[in-house]
Amino acid sequence: MSNTSGLAVLQLIADAGPVAKAVLLILTLFSVVCWALIVEKGWQFGRVRRQTEKFFRAFREGRRHSVVYSAAKKFRESPLAQLYMAGYQEVSGIPEVADHLLEDAEDGVAGERLEAVHRAMQRVTTLEVARLERYLPFLATTASACPFIGLFGTVWGIIAAFHGIGQQGSASLAVVAPGISEALIATAAGLGAAIPAVMGYNYFVNRVKHWATEMDGFTLDLLNLFSRPMPKTARSAKEGV
Repeated sequence: MSNTSGLAVLQLIADAGPVAKAVLLILTLFSVVCWALIVEKGWQFGRVRRQTEKFFRAFREGRRHSVVYSAAKKFRESPLAQLYMAGYQEVSGIPEVADHLLEDAEDGVAGERLEAVHRAMQRVTTLEVARLERYLPFLATTASACPFIGLFGTVWGIIAAFHGIGQQGSASLAVVAPGISEALIATAAGLGAAIPAVMGYNYFVNRVKHWATEMDGFTLDLLNLFSRPMPKTARSAKEGV
């Protein structure tokens, strides 16, 4: 039964007019690109999660800022690693000098330098959010446009059905059915492209919001870390007391 129905649908597509075939071709292209983007974004967010977990491990275990910075350079897909690199580089582009500034400053990083670090991290946050959002507008376009493209094919099929009624002078099922079937195929194709697109778009937008929140929180934590005075015991050890 299912094979027969599938062959019947393929036969209807083959017998469709040029407008209906053009509509189905457009919807097929939208659907293929949409699924490719869903798979690619899924891989991207998977890499972001894995590399961020590894960066956090290096961040917790790192005893010096330069060591954490060296580890962060390996995790290009992690937004939090990019934030750390931006903050560290703003303190000083030279690792040895940066460690000296961060570890020898009894009162933490100076306020003016801390503001510059904050601005640098905000700039990186904007860039990282834009990177995570890349190609999502196409999914939104597919979700909103494909039902209307399918509706156009539906209307065109109904017009063809009424035209057939006028030519045959009969409203029998044999006259009406081909045009109505063609119209319904266009509707199904439009929904088939739009439904995965809207689901993928909503899911990935939520993931972007999640990582934007994580970046905001990590920015505050890192600013607190840079502004925190060096512990007295550590200063005494460095001074030989």
